[in-house]
Amino acid sequence: MLGFLVRLLPFWIREPLIILVGTVFGVRILFMALVDGEGWVPAVIGAVFLLGAALRVRVVVHALRARRRRPPATEAELAPVTSAPVIPAPVTPAVRRPVEKKPNAFAQASFAIGLFAVIGGALWIEGKLPEDGTAATGASRPAACRLDEDEELPGAYRSTPGAVTGADLCRALNGTELPELLGTPAERSVYASGTDNTAPLTDRKVAQPEARVEFETYTVELSATYNKLTVAQYAKLTTYGDGRDARKLTVLGRPALLTSDHMMKIQFDLGSGEGASGPVEQGPLARTLTVAFDGKDRGGSYDLTVWSESGLLPDDSALVDIAEAVLPRITRGARGQD
Repeated sequence: MLGFLVRLLPFWIREPLIILVGTVFGVRILFMALVDGEGWVPAVIGAVFLLGAALRVRVVVHALRARRRRPPATEAELAPVTSAPVIPAPVTPAVRRPVEKKPNAFAQASFAIGLFAVIGGALWIEGKLPEDGTAATGASRPAACRLDEDEELPGAYRSTPGAVTGADLCRALNGTELPELLGTPAERSVYASGTDNTAPLTDRKVAQPEARVEFETYTVELSATYNKLTVAQYAKLTTYGDGRDARKLTVLGRPALLTSDHMMKIQFDLGSGEGASGPVEQGPLARTLTVAFDGKDRGGSYDLTVWSESGLLPDDSALVDIAEAVLPRITRGARGQD
């Protein structure tokens, strides 16, 4: 199909286009073979591209010479013209016809070469820039947030003044600085989502939006719970369990608490035969930073949780840095204001 479309182009557009594409591909493949050490096979392929471009250049040069060369006059044109009696014909008014302009081959070729040169330059510049389009940070572009925009917002959000949604949390959490704060600046997020959940065992009366951002090393979750439980009360509850890893601190002038707990692991058999369904198992250890909504700790909190499949966790200071960067930019979006 592509070859058919190329053959439909005029000669003075098709040939420069083939020469440009062949030269670009040939030089690029040869660069990969000679500089990047890709081996002799890419070198041969690149040489074939350049050879094809050189043959096309030869064809264009021959065509240009043929256009400039005028054919010699024939004997009939050089023979003297004998006059013959002319019978006068009735004079009719001459009709002036518009002069048909022939397409300028050189202008077409120049336009085609210029157009593809601009496209090639734009692609080359885009490849040199970082993925987020800025040379200052060098950070990669995060994955786009996946949202359940078609689902109706639960009534708990409409009855809770100031409640944000999963989309609001995902926009705040899924920033370009998140990998660096986690200690893995070379990674980029592979998945991001926001959901408008409600807290369990509350009959869907307590809003609890959540956002998740996944990397190759870590997974980060951010949730907001709009209940009456204060951070101070939650800290007391941890003393009844295994609260050896719990630590009280202050983040952004608000009471905060660091705790550790294991994630849950559930396995399902979807008919592939590769695994079997089983009971809920203990998953990897997770570290959670709970921060009150305000400095007076009047109820409700944000939970920032980090874990990894390998069981490794970043330092507690990383969770504090993430909270200080993310929490101030949580704002209600258009859906949250309905």
